Amino acid sequence: MSILSLNNVVKQYKDHLAVNHISFDVPKGSIFGLLGPNGAGKTSLIRIITMITGADEGTVMMDGEKMKIEDQHHIGYLPEERGLYKKMKVGEQLLYLAQLRGMEKKHARDTIIQWLEKFNAIDWWNKKVDELSKGMQQKIQFVATVVHSPKLLILDEPFTGLDPLNTNLIKEEIYRMNREGVSIIFSTHRMEQVEEICEDIVLVNNGQVILEGKVADVKNAYKENKYRLEFDGVLPKKIHNEGFQIITDSDKELIVQLDPGQDSNVLLKSVIESGYHLKSFNEILPSLNEIFIRKVENTNI
Repeated sequence: MSILSLNNVVKQYKDHLAVNHISFDVPKGSIFGLLGPNGAGKTSLIRIITMITGADEGTVMMDGEKMKIEDQHHIGYLPEERGLYKKMKVGEQLLYLAQLRGMEKKHARDTIIQWLEKFNAIDWWNKKVDELSKGMQQKIQFVATVVHSPKLLILDEPFTGLDPLNTNLIKEEIYRMNREGVSIIFSTHRMEQVEEICEDIVLVNNGQVILEGKVADVKNAYKENKYRLEFDGVLPKKIHNEGFQIITDSDKELIVQLDPGQDSNVLLKSVIESGYHLKSFNEILPSLNEIFIRKVENTNI
């Protein structure tokens, strides 16, 4: 079942078609990557999902029903361009934002305190936002995004400004909330983060979906029959390579590509017959970054 479904969504800005009949489903309980280059239509889609703007055509469904304004109390949105009031004190601001999401003041205060204690930030309560570092501001923005316990969380570049320690802290909270049933839309330009965090992805470009599916399935679909072989001892210099091509070789490693129609048994047979001891044998799958570049370049031709 899907937490969110978009069906033929269109958004036009004057002479620019930002979203061109886009459809996709976000599986309930998933961490879902919403990807695309700058200007692809991601921000327009997020603004439609969060009801900041409306779609010109198409429908947006949440939990199987057409999205209504009350659903915004169940969504948390951390924008790439941060939205904190610089001159407002942290505690006052978090209370205000939580109440905008429908929380009763005492419950909001208690929950905010729990989050600030978790982030070792309780001493920031009476500090103004512009007195904090960018990393501290990002942690406060994250608290503002999740304080009302949303069931759908939209995170746009959530690790910006964070050092590795605090990146891991936020990442662990994302995983924890997901384990507890929160569905997460994760948008970033960092493809290595997508590979690590996301289960499913959709890639948009020029306002259209150009790729979607489970991360593992997408990588398998774009593999090129390349393998990495590591050897004990000296790398064999003479190896019968019928059925495959040697791409690169180094001291104790070969990277090869099978010819069309060949399978890995041909490669293994040749290696064994070479008389050298094979230490490891692994298929090389393309990275999401490589797939991203290839798909976007092809659609921009």
